[in-house]
Amino acid sequence: MTDKELQKLRDEIDQIDREILTLLNKRASVALKIAEIKKAKELSYYDPVREKKLINKLLELNKGPFSNEIIKTLFREILSATLALQESQKIAYLGPEGTFTHLAAIKYFGSFAKFEPQDSIKSIFESVEKGLSKFGIVPIENSNEGTVTYTLDMFTQYEVKISGEIIIPITHHLLSLTGEKEKIKKIYSHPHAKAQCREWLNKNMPNIPLYDVASTAEAARQASLDEEIGAIASEFAANIYGLKFVAKHIEDYKNNYTRFFILSKNFPNKTGTDKTSIMFSLQDKPGALYNALKPFKDANINLTKIESRPAKMRKWEYIFFVDFIGHIEEEEVQKTLEKVKSYCIELVHLGSYPIFESNV
Repeated sequence: MTDKELQKLRDEIDQIDREILTLLNKRASVALKIAEIKKAKELSYYDPVREKKLINKLLELNKGPFSNEIIKTLFREILSATLALQESQKIAYLGPEGTFTHLAAIKYFGSFAKFEPQDSIKSIFESVEKGLSKFGIVPIENSNEGTVTYTLDMFTQYEVKISGEIIIPITHHLLSLTGEKEKIKKIYSHPHAKAQCREWLNKNMPNIPLYDVASTAEAARQASLDEEIGAIASEFAANIYGLKFVAKHIEDYKNNYTRFFILSKNFPNKTGTDKTSIMFSLQDKPGALYNALKPFKDANINLTKIESRPAKMRKWEYIFFVDFIGHIEEEEVQKTLEKVKSYCIELVHLGSYPIFESNV
């Protein structure tokens, strides 16, 4: 290729970039007009159902060479930046900066939302219930470690709704200031992260003491202050705290995922591919759980999760948490829940929301 041909292609790229810039600003101008209408009608600026449909349509139209994952990421950021022009979206997450919850929040809302770290899951629920944050994001279960029971317990104390979910892969790395294994004298991390890397640690760092901290991000922060501290944390945390890799992907099981709930005061309208979460307590008598679950089978409604937790205020009684496919606005779901209610002391609808799809 000659220099002249190369310059011609570069000029073409420059022209395309100018067109993209013009179209982005044109899109933002139209979005601001829509925001004025929504404000007058007291409608929510953020519409996850509309966003999902938009991205799905773009993925259907995508012919490459960009992959669907890249297109999804690019347009998630465009949508996030546009929403930031319309309204400051405050998102409460489990801090400090650099946790997996923080990473999940960015993947769900885009990097232009206003993220506010909280020191506990309880604080996230409080922030959303009081309206201090528009949304909150909390971990609900890990594919290896199971359900985050504390999150379930919070639903019995706070009046918030589940408006979405996201599942992200969890990968752990050993990080330090220098990246030199020999300089590490102690290792910090969250107990779950350490448990997920137990075999690797026993084999590769058998004589190094391990210390618990509140999060993998806190471990990374501590490591950024002392070159003798190693942290088990994410690449995301490494970038934030300026750490180097000592070893990558040290988790014992590679198929490790965590599911997060998006909390808000409301839940979205149905999309056609939705999930509903409920909690209920039962009368203490034989067959009570069977009777409560049988209407789902009779209606051919698929249960995707069931978990029980002790009722804190009533000795020897339990609260059941159930996820199932469908939306509360669907007639069949409403009829089924009416039948379930007849066997319950109490039944609470926690939310209906779009099913997370990894390619959306």
